[in-house]
Amino acid sequence: MRAHQIMTRPVITVTPETPIVEAANTMLQRHISGLPVVDKAGKLVGIISEGDFIRRSEIGTQRKRGRFLKFILGSGKEATDFVHEHGRKIAEIMTPDPLTIDEETDLEKIVELMEKNDIKRLPVMRDDKLVGIVSRSNLLQAVASLAREIPDPTADDDHIRNRVIDSLEKNTWCPFGLSVTVRDGIVHLSGVITEERSRQAAVVGAENVAGVKKVHDHLCWVDTMSGMYLNSPEDENLAKAS
Repeated sequence: MRAHQIMTRPVITVTPETPIVEAANTMLQRHISGLPVVDKAGKLVGIISEGDFIRRSEIGTQRKRGRFLKFILGSGKEATDFVHEHGRKIAEIMTPDPLTIDEETDLEKIVELMEKNDIKRLPVMRDDKLVGIVSRSNLLQAVASLAREIPDPTADDDHIRNRVIDSLEKNTWCPFGLSVTVRDGIVHLSGVITEERSRQAAVVGAENVAGVKKVHDHLCWVDTMSGMYLNSPEDENLAKAS
């Protein structure tokens, strides 16, 4: 399996000028743990994750170093920490120039990069264009697919997957963080919805794509106010049965 077969698209992004509070709310509301950062031209310039919000002045978790350690590290390091802990814009806390992969990168290489660089997500590029993102949750979904004894994808399955994604992502009700797996014409939909009626719309949209034999619903419903979430009825029934 390769990146394009498991990546999430479309990708939710922020800009370097996005306020930190706005980005944090986006991550909470859409149930995602990281966001690529793109400039006005659409070029990938950085990435932020939950870890970037750990050391913040708002919650009193700034780094506290003794006088001697401050002397050893120098004023430059202290200044950098201050910006990260008090900055108001994404540009001030993001990791610049993130590691990326292309659509044909295989899963073994993806896991190797994540482990070697201690990162949880990799933007997927097509030349200079951001076309998707692969996170640990996408790898988890791939493992779950194998656990369901889904056969390896065929070339036609890849075409069906692309058509399903194209069909769904153009709609305002398209699930956030949409992930589509297709094996032998059987579609598995994963992602986040905030309106229950979007579930049926997504399933119907996939069912109407040529070549689709069946659609399995793994869409998670999230309440944007409380952050509470519920698994799909199909997944809940599977969990009860096991």
